[in-house]
Amino acid sequence: MIKILLYPLSWLYGIAVYLRNRAYDLKILNSKEFDVPVISIGNITVGGTGKTPHVEYLVSLLKEKYEVATLSRGYKRKTKGFRLVETNSTAQEVGDEPLQIKNKFPEATVSVCENRVSGVEKLLEGNNDKTPDVVLLDDAFQHRRISPGINILLIDYNRQIKNDSLLPVGRLREGVSQMRRANIILFTKCPEEVTPIMRRILQNDVNLLPYQSLYFTRLVYGTLQPVFDAPEIDEASYKDVACHMLVVTGIASPKQMHSFIRKMGTHMETLTFSDHHSYSMTDIREIEKKFSEIKSERKLIVTTEKDAMRFKDIGEMSDELKNAMYYLPVKIDFLEEEKKSFNKKILNYVGENKSNRELHKRKNSGKS
Repeated sequence: MIKILLYPLSWLYGIAVYLRNRAYDLKILNSKEFDVPVISIGNITVGGTGKTPHVEYLVSLLKEKYEVATLSRGYKRKTKGFRLVETNSTAQEVGDEPLQIKNKFPEATVSVCENRVSGVEKLLEGNNDKTPDVVLLDDAFQHRRISPGINILLIDYNRQIKNDSLLPVGRLREGVSQMRRANIILFTKCPEEVTPIMRRILQNDVNLLPYQSLYFTRLVYGTLQPVFDAPEIDEASYKDVACHMLVVTGIASPKQMHSFIRKMGTHMETLTFSDHHSYSMTDIREIEKKFSEIKSERKLIVTTEKDAMRFKDIGEMSDELKNAMYYLPVKIDFLEEEKKSFNKKILNYVGENKSNRELHKRKNSGKS
């Protein structure tokens, strides 16, 4: 019944999104291009496709050869305007995902700004310590005020969009026809093997166009790391039925993480909060209560890397909780031999379109 009542809102939303996209297609609204390679990473659905691990993959791929900058809006941060993210920033200041990226890649320039055009302009100003060779726009598929050189669209393998509906009835931010704006489509969170038949089905589902490339990635979990100053633990000590884990998550889709932990053979309890949840002292007391109810000598609190950024913002937390809290790092990997092709496409684009700012500087300074 509620879903039926939402359909008029979905139609109105669809009309608004269609008119906006048509205005950009017809050049009534203009997209800005920059003289630096720009790569956009985003999705067509609400949350849960694994954007951050894919941004981190691109940073890792590019950072050895180029000055890399990432720009996101800093979702749910308490500040406004352009900010450079530092390793000692807080999630409330800059958002959990940008802070996670900065802590993982301190040498990269990580920034937030709700106005993406202004944000890129700030990054390219001459008074910055490092002028980027390439800018990665996080969660920017719908942000058409900037025209990226490569537009990467992420789709959750486990939550197909073919028969989905527009918000608020379904999860679609815009119509599936807008997938045509993508240069690269990535199916994420895949199983370890996708059969050739399934690949063809998915290729047909997204109506892959001649100028588009399709790849498949999966999540790869690492070993548990302390959120605070707890000692590192031996992997064998928690991959044991005697260990009991309380898994606390505030992400869009914790299902795959839960599945991975179950496969360890451990006992598991879960506490699930909404995506980007800002943990309060009430939440901490709930976690403490749930943790104290676990009657086991070997027990841990396990959370995500993104949640860990937000837990660090909480000043009042018992030592017992801090010493028990670990996060499960995650990265992405490509299926089969697709990594080489994807890497080549990205590196060729950046190499061929790298900004000529240094050349211009040398010419302007009279140096040959």
